[in-house]
Amino acid sequence: MLADSKTSVVMPVYYQVALRQGTQWAFIHGETFYNPFNLPRFSIKDTFVGFGTSMTKVAKEFFKINGGKEGYYLANLLDKKYYYCGKYPLDVKVKLIELGIGKPDPFVDS
Repeated sequence: MLADSKTSVVMPVYYQVALRQGTQWAFIHGETFYNPFNLPRFSIKDTFVGFGTSMTKVAKEFFKINGGKEGYYLANLLDKKYYYCGKYPLDVKVKLIELGIGKPDPFVDS
């Protein structure tokens, strides 16, 4: 679930969502949906370290996109690509679909 929202988003672990409010960045660490090997759940910090980066480095990349405009951002930690999604939680889902991850829900997104 995204912060204060009923929006659910399914995405690979190497994608991370952040919310910019005022001067603060809040990284949103989601729930595990599928774990066939029963691997331990990593902390958000360990997830970033595992991909050779940090929350500070990613926040700097987000800031470069548009000067730190408020809203939701998406980081592909694997490929080091960064996106501004928009002001609303649903904008993250739309961006993921644009990137080829997931598909619109015919019962909700029509």
